[in-house]
Amino acid sequence: MDIEDIRSIYGTRAPEVIGEHRSYSVLVPFVMSGGSLSLVYEVRAAGVRQPGEVCFPGGHMEECEGPEECAVRETCEELGIKADGIEIISRGGVLYGCGFTLYTFIGSIRQEALDAIEPDPAEVSEVFTLPLDILMDAEPEHYGEKMKPDIDEDFPYEKVGIGRDYPWRTASYDIPVYDIEGRVIWGLTARITENVIETLKKGEKR
Repeated sequence: MDIEDIRSIYGTRAPEVIGEHRSYSVLVPFVMSGGSLSLVYEVRAAGVRQPGEVCFPGGHMEECEGPEECAVRETCEELGIKADGIEIISRGGVLYGCGFTLYTFIGSIRQEALDAIEPDPAEVSEVFTLPLDILMDAEPEHYGEKMKPDIDEDFPYEKVGIGRDYPWRTASYDIPVYDIEGRVIWGLTARITENVIETLKKGEKR
C-alpha cells in the first residue's frame, strides 16, 4: 500500500462516527388547542424503555434515513396520523450525549389530525397538551448530573504507563425539571422544552 492507495480509499469516503453511536430524532409539535397555542407531549407506555416518562414523539434513526424523515415517521407511527397532518417549520437544536446524538425539529400538527390520533398502545399510554403561555411563564428547577468513567478492574495501567489515579475525562449535564398542571417533565424532554422556550423569548425581544 502506498499514498495513492490512501488517497483512493479516503478520497470518496464519507465521514463517520468512530465507535458505537446512535442517532435519534424527535418532533417538537405545536398545535392550536382550546383556542391557544400548545405543545404536544406523550407519556411512554409501560412496555418501553423509561415507561411513564413524558417525551416528544420520535425515536431511533434507521439506516438510509435522515433526521427529518425519522422525526416525521416516528410521529406518524406513535400517534397514528399521516405525514400530511404534520408541518415541519424548522430544525431545532441538537443534543449531544454519551454515545448518542438527538436531533430536534420544530413543527405543527394540524388540529384535525390531532383530533383523529390513534396512539400506538405499545409505545404511547397518553397524549396531552400544555399551553405555550403557561410554559413561557414556568421556571424549571435545575439539578446536576455528573458522569464518571467506570474502568475495568483488569485495565493494563502499567502497560500504558499511567496510574490508577489517572484523570479520566468526566462529563456534567444540567437536568431541568418542570412541574406544570400536575405534569412532571424532566431530562432530555425538559432540556428541549427549555431550549424552545428560551428561543421563543429571545425572538420576542427582537
